[in-house]
Amino acid sequence: QGEIKMTTAVDAASGEEQLVVFDLAAETYGVDIGAVREIIRMQDITKVPGAPEFVEGIINLRGNVIPVLDLRKRFRLDVGTRDKDNRILVVDIGGQDIGVVVDAVTEVLRITADSVEPPSSVITTADSVYLLGIVKLEGRLVILLDLEKVLSESEKATLTDVTDSDAEVVGAAD
Repeated sequence: QGEIKMTTAVDAASGEEQLVVFDLAAETYGVDIGAVREIIRMQDITKVPGAPEFVEGIINLRGNVIPVLDLRKRFRLDVGTRDKDNRILVVDIGGQDIGVVVDAVTEVLRITADSVEPPSSVITTADSVYLLGIVKLEGRLVILLDLEKVLSESEKATLTDVTDSDAEVVGAAD
């Protein structure tokens, strides 16, 4: 009962953390598995007039209206074409389920705290508070994201408004 809060999936005995790893615009990103509710295939997304540019729209997931973001647009990356590998990560951001479109989910990865480097001040700005660090693996780097900070408080409120107003419309059609 009570508030559901994002927890870090750290195995206290081994000091390991699990990440869901995904591709986005030829880069590899990771998020704490504790924030990921589920991974679903792409589906039709209903556009919402007046929503922020990075909001693709809404989906109906087992009777719940979920806003869907395009991380490429959010991070100001080139918008790619969608294909069969695209997935929607349903994540908990601030106690609200939100869908996040990614190019492909590649793996669940166990990492140790010592494999994470803090982000360099050269690559971070006030707008990149969502960068937790860089995971160093053999032959590749994984950019570690804090999904709680991908959206500002006002953007989170906008998403709540979008889903609340559309839930009424969806419900009215029943």
